[in-house]
Amino acid sequence: PEGGFAEEEVELLQEKGFTPVFLGRRILRAETAALALLALCTAGEGR
Repeated sequence: PEGGFAEEEVELLQEKGFTPVFLGRRILRAETAALALLALCTAGEGR
């Protein structure tokens, strides 16, 4: 969401098994954030 998640939302997601990921201080559009996350996941796997 624009402006980020509220602390309560983050806690609820973590309780449900989600793992928070920090993509840096830049504010990314949803489309860009999704691609950045996929790139980081792929790089983390050593591909």
